[in-house]
Amino acid sequence: MSIFKRIFGIASAETHAAIDKLEDPVKMTEQGIRDLKTDLDKSLRALAEVKAVAIRTRKELESSKTTAKDYEGKAVLLLKKAETGQIDITEADRLATEALSRKDQALQQASVNQKSLATQEANVAKMEQNVQRLKSQIGQWENELKTLKARAKVSAASQKLNKQLANIDSSSTVGMLERMKEKVDQQEALAESYGEMADMSTSVDDEIDKALLGSGSSTSAGGSDALAALKAKLASGKDSAAE
Repeated sequence: MSIFKRIFGIASAETHAAIDKLEDPVKMTEQGIRDLKTDLDKSLRALAEVKAVAIRTRKELESSKTTAKDYEGKAVLLLKKAETGQIDITEADRLATEALSRKDQALQQASVNQKSLATQEANVAKMEQNVQRLKSQIGQWENELKTLKARAKVSAASQKLNKQLANIDSSSTVGMLERMKEKVDQQEALAESYGEMADMSTSVDDEIDKALLGSGSSTSAGGSDALAALKAKLASGKDSAAE
């Protein structure tokens, strides 16, 4: 299980410092998970091999027990045949003794197989526990990786936006607006200037034609009568002063 501490020792300050220096934490995490999956495949193969050994040992144990039982049965059968006179008693005893010796050997082998099987089964149980733990950790880290990717995406977008906002120069923006305002003022003044110049460009002939066109109006006549009356009043005032 040292792979956990080697790659994902998140609790240690050294690992935190290493993660801070990573150029792309998402890619590094993905690579770490791929490495763990490779280790998981190796662990599964090793577990399968240990299970296979345990299965063979269990079969050998059963075979040894069966062999011991068979030799005991043969010894009994030899003694029975000796009792019925089918086999010489001396020969029956010799063969029965040999059969019992083979039985003892089979039982000893069964005892060895039993101890070996107990050790192998303990190893299988421990390896299965480690494999399940590794599977669980990989699933957990894959879920955390999804969250990390989402956070990295939001962080990158926020960083880009904040960078753009930070690069905006308010003073330059105000200066640009002032220059635009000044330009508009200049354009308005220039337009007014051209209007005055248009009035100045009127010819004498235009003034005469304008006067002739207005001579027949009642307003002009009324204006002449008022002017004559004012002149008469002024003249009458002078005469009175002279007397």
